[in-house]
Amino acid sequence: MSSTILSTTGSSTSTASASATCTSAIPGKYGHVDPSACNAIYSYSPSFAAAILFSGLLLAAVIMHIFQAAKFKKVSERSLNILFTLVLDSNCERQNFCWVIIMGTIWEMASFVLRAISTRKQQDQNFYTYSFLLVTLAPILVNAFDYMLLGRMVHCFLPSQKVFHVPARRFSVYFVWFDVLSFLVQLVGALVLSNTDATAKTIQLGIHIYMGGMGLQLFFIMIFTSLAIAFHREMRQMDKSGVVLRQGWTKMVYALYASLALIAVRIIYRLAEYGPGVSLSNPLPTHEAFFYCLDALPIFLAIAIMNVIHPGHVLVGPDSGFPKLSRAQKKAVKAEKKAAKKAKKAGAKLLGSDYGQEIDLEDGLHHAHAEPQGTGPYAPVEQYHQGYQPYGARVARTDY
Repeated sequence: MSSTILSTTGSSTSTASASATCTSAIPGKYGHVDPSACNAIYSYSPSFAAAILFSGLLLAAVIMHIFQAAKFKKVSERSLNILFTLVLDSNCERQNFCWVIIMGTIWEMASFVLRAISTRKQQDQNFYTYSFLLVTLAPILVNAFDYMLLGRMVHCFLPSQKVFHVPARRFSVYFVWFDVLSFLVQLVGALVLSNTDATAKTIQLGIHIYMGGMGLQLFFIMIFTSLAIAFHREMRQMDKSGVVLRQGWTKMVYALYASLALIAVRIIYRLAEYGPGVSLSNPLPTHEAFFYCLDALPIFLAIAIMNVIHPGHVLVGPDSGFPKLSRAQKKAVKAEKKAAKKAKKAGAKLLGSDYGQEIDLEDGLHHAHAEPQGTGPYAPVEQYHQGYQPYGARVARTDY
């Protein structure tokens, strides 16, 4: 989606240097002008049909995700009320994480709806800008869904509910926050890039920020994939040992791998698009086919895979989601932890007093002041030695 960047850079450069690097052209049908013109938004002739096609595909995917979330109780009643005022049975146990992929799909769909409008209004910068922001940020929500999914699979299937000694809930939260970090960095970069009044230097800064956010996202995906592989290996070992497992976990793991790989393809494409710099000679931003094949299609497939192999088929039972505590329960757990911490400190002090008996040497006699007598690794010296001992106030016991 760097056609705006190309035209903005060209116009900014011409304004700053007051040289005729580009000229404004008279808009043709639907406002289209030559990509070399200063008033060009697209660096190619955008396809209205392709934008409509992906809008329809994503609409079907989001409808299916909402239906599946309702069917498998994987989204909260409140979330569905916000989306489409769909009410669920409040007595059913549910998980609330499917709203993430639903929202990501809605953002992706909205970006192509705006893109379709933009192809018919190619001199209106607003439609393009909003489409650019949405298509840039929507995949991050799909990525976050993958992070949340693996955490729930670990919690549901592994007896330890841990991977690499990290609890499922904890590493799920960690990676979601990592995703939020990359989201914010990419958002800053995208906002800079969408500014039509930005100079060429500012545009370059925006590209660097955006690429940094993309690089962070790819780095986190690589680390996360290692956790997914560790989970997969442990599940296979359990399967070989004859442990009874629920059906469908293998397909879910491979669906997760596929989703992560498709998101990675899209990230690599974006890095390759902006890496060589802003130039009309770069084929990636100047040919729309690359955008649809390496950005739009991979993200649609990552979304559709979760329609075909929905987590609701696999994540079932009381351990299928992280337990949600009420405010009173959270206070009780906090108080219990505090009491346990105090008890641990008290035990440490008692153990220390038992181990650290002090013995006074007066008139050649040893007097132990620790209570109780004769316990712990050190006992009163009188039990082992008679008479005055000038060196050392404690003698180790050997009867334990």
